[in-house]
Amino acid sequence: MYKLAVFGNPIEHSLSPDIHAQFAQQTGVKVNYQKILAPVDGFEKTAQQFIADGANGFNITVPFKLTAFNFATKLTLNAKTAKAVNTIKVENNQIIGENTDGIGLVNDLIKNLGIELKDKVILVLGAGGAAQGILLPLLKQNPKRVMIANRTANKAQQLQADFSEYGPTCGFGLNKIKHDPVDIIINATSASLDGKMPDIANGCARGAICYDLMYGKQTAFMQWAEANQAAMIVDGLGMLVEQAACSFEFWTNKKPNTQAVIKNLRR
Repeated sequence: MYKLAVFGNPIEHSLSPDIHAQFAQQTGVKVNYQKILAPVDGFEKTAQQFIADGANGFNITVPFKLTAFNFATKLTLNAKTAKAVNTIKVENNQIIGENTDGIGLVNDLIKNLGIELKDKVILVLGAGGAAQGILLPLLKQNPKRVMIANRTANKAQQLQADFSEYGPTCGFGLNKIKHDPVDIIINATSASLDGKMPDIANGCARGAICYDLMYGKQTAFMQWAEANQAAMIVDGLGMLVEQAACSFEFWTNKKPNTQAVIKNLRR
């Protein structure tokens, strides 16, 4: 029996227990997966207690991904470059931190949506933690270029500097986005939470695949993409399931069928 959980605050809305229950049923792995509400200033103490109680691993969501990064005793390259951890495995007295967000996004794009990333021009909106977590897996797919646009230009430029060794990147302000169409636009800003899109050049969406990391509602970004003739508009539910599948495999060495779970959740 794998003792697992997801830590967050708030946490009641989390779909993770349902997703991992479906993975467990598919693979025949016995899993006890809980939701744990940790105090905002008490993640480490709560996590240490869970580990002491025999935990094999756990997921981490808002607002603890940075705290989990510092809590881990060993980090994967994904976690190091993201500077955030959303998955921890407890093994041989080590607390191993991983970040599966970017792998989940790439797997959703390639496996579920049939989108080839090689030689594509990708525009990432935002330069916060969400953007930072997806850049390395995107660059590993050998796109033509990954452009990072952010309200504060120097944050985007810093990400360009941090990730340039992994592939062609450029960073600039949202006001520097051109009307020229791009292949893929990924929304990693808070626009979907705020309900308001930043004022950016509309022409870049024409014929593009527009992907919002948010899921569960028609977002301001998705409405903007539709109004500006995007070829495909997708929410982040597939990414959620795919990143969970990476976590499940990280813990159990079993690879679940994600497409069945995505269909079930959409229903």
